[in-house]
Amino acid sequence: MVKKNKTGLLTICLKAGKLTLGMDQAKDGCRGGSACAVFTGTDLSEKSLKEIRYYCGRYNVPLYAIGMTMDEIGTALGKRSGIITVTDRGFARSCAEGLESIETIKTDRMEELD
Repeated sequence: MVKKNKTGLLTICLKAGKLTLGMDQAKDGCRGGSACAVFTGTDLSEKSLKEIRYYCGRYNVPLYAIGMTMDEIGTALGKRSGIITVTDRGFARSCAEGLESIETIKTDRMEELD
């Protein structure tokens, strides 16, 4: 039931123009200040997860596990992606409700991650 509610909410966010998909859009949103929250798919690679944890930590953007695979995200939103960025505070708060927060990496240097 929760997954169905999240899918519906994400679809509304997409139609309202308050959602972007993909790593590059998430990084740009974090850097530019438009990202209110970032959500990751369950089958996101470790490398991608590490990178988005860094960006969310550096720019103080909340990061959550959405509990959906990339295929499920693709079916719901029309594009297969492991990273979802919500750019509206209200939608971000609603989407994050009941989800597990992912600890971000608090550092100013990407080199420290290797």
